[in-house]
Amino acid sequence: MTDRIDKLDRKILNIIMKNARIPSKDVAVECGVSRAAIHQRIQRLIDMKVITGSGYSVNPKSLGYNTCTYVGVKLEKGSMYREVAQEIEKIPEVVECHYTTGPYSMLIKVYAKDNQNLMVILNDQIQHIKGVTETETLISLEQSMNRQLHVYIDE
Repeated sequence: MTDRIDKLDRKILNIIMKNARIPSKDVAVECGVSRAAIHQRIQRLIDMKVITGSGYSVNPKSLGYNTCTYVGVKLEKGSMYREVAQEIEKIPEVVECHYTTGPYSMLIKVYAKDNQNLMVILNDQIQHIKGVTETETLISLEQSMNRQLHVYIDE
């Protein structure tokens, strides 16, 4: 797929990843092409599933979710991953779920209002899912960075 993404596509991606609300005319000026070309390129990147979403990022703390945690989940059998993931997806405080190698079958990212809320999510929800045998919780003390993957233009 990367052979279908050219230098202009990469430049557009870098611009819109920094500011998804940037007007197309500004992207066009920065890239030296027409606004119509930018619209066509962005639509093609969406169709190719290079761009997979758009929207606003909301600061969880502004909504009262002050505790960010990563939870390692061990399963009875790795083959239970899909069923367990479907159940985990029903928990609104879980924002990411990954099937992993290493000591855990899954790694999930959870936002909780506080430690008491976290305990409820862990004990009353996650640990009650059929197939979950063990969890280990790592509390994030501070997020040092959060960014998209850099798109190199000269690839």
